[in-house]
Amino acid sequence: MQRSATRGRRRLELHSSERQMTVRLMLATALLWLATDPFAAERDRMVREQIEARGIRDADVLRVMRDTPRHRFVPALLRAHACDDAPLPIGHGATISQPFVVALMTELLEPGRRHTVLEIGTGSGYQAAVLARLVRHVYTIEIVPELARSAASLLAELGYGNVTVRQGDGYQGWPGLAPFDRIILTAAPPEVPQALLDQLARGGRLVAPVGSAWRGQDLVVIDKTASGAIRRRTASAVQFVPMVHGPDDKP
Repeated sequence: MQRSATRGRRRLELHSSERQMTVRLMLATALLWLATDPFAAERDRMVREQIEARGIRDADVLRVMRDTPRHRFVPALLRAHACDDAPLPIGHGATISQPFVVALMTELLEPGRRHTVLEIGTGSGYQAAVLARLVRHVYTIEIVPELARSAASLLAELGYGNVTVRQGDGYQGWPGLAPFDRIILTAAPPEVPQALLDQLARGGRLVAPVGSAWRGQDLVVIDKTASGAIRRRTASAVQFVPMVHGPDDKP
């Protein structure tokens, strides 16, 4: 009996030691995770409280919103607010959209692994980074030279090899690479440019804010059917910076 009791105590001690080691390993892993990505916990809370709570359900969209280092795409002075429920200025009259709007537009776009996406309005590169983990390639156009250069540099630094940035006029699209399976606009034109509708593949989808500050803006979803017909619906009211024409393309 004494030997049996002794063996039982040793087994309990062994199990207790294993549990303690497991807890220590989990704690060390969590601390390492926080040390290498100090904003990870904030992004997790951002997704739970701002995005999932408002109805975004696509598991891939939620995953990339958690994983994409949003703080790297905002000015250094604003990094403490990177995960706030609001758009933030990034300079040159441009903004990075609030997290929920990025998630909503991404979910509405329904990106697929084989898709080629055209983005109009690179900004800091955040929306392109989110899409890059969901599609084959993102081609993105930014009219402000400084933003185009900084976004291209940051995306390359972070390893987004399937994103190509070009400085140019988004109203013209990128005809040399058309058609595109998906097109997304991150600035609001008064109406969707015909050039972009022409560059949308049959069976493709375009998501864009449309309108103006004085008459309001709507987030619209446009599908091009297999026959080439255009179907349009409104998803919600939004507020974006206006889409700017190039110097030689003023209306």
